[in-house]
Amino acid sequence: MSPAKRGSLPPGFWTSPLHWLAFGFGSGASPLAPGTAGTLVAVLLYCLAARLSPGIYLALTAVMFIAGIGICGATARKLGVHDHGGIVWDEITGFFVTMLALPAEWIWVVSGFLLFRLLDIWKPWPIGWLDGQVSGGLGIMLDDLVAGLYASLALQFASRWPFS
Repeated sequence: MSPAKRGSLPPGFWTSPLHWLAFGFGSGASPLAPGTAGTLVAVLLYCLAARLSPGIYLALTAVMFIAGIGICGATARKLGVHDHGGIVWDEITGFFVTMLALPAEWIWVVSGFLLFRLLDIWKPWPIGWLDGQVSGGLGIMLDDLVAGLYASLALQFASRWPFS
């Protein structure tokens, strides 16, 4: 199977719910910065989920991660590309990880968005290493999970800083 080029998706691609989810409800098809577009979708979804109890929010995030392994893996196999730029379910889940137990106030949402995107693009160790070493759906999801954990820890620290 030849790798799918950006903008070139196989016939019938959008008829699969798995591919629709993997592409962040279509946001991953953005011609500019699909990862950022997917994270913007994550912000909207987060606004709906922010009022959930912490336990339900954590369970939802865990389900998103576990399901994402299959969702992203199936889409990557269909496209013949390990981590096609349009696959953004990992960014959506990574942003949910970023926002774990943070106040649902705009300053934290914006900070979470910016910090998560920075870490996802920059890929400090071990994010970049994981991205290159772990294949399949798990590999696609894992680097964004760690980026989300890094961002969450930094924001947790900042939210407890005496002057915040």
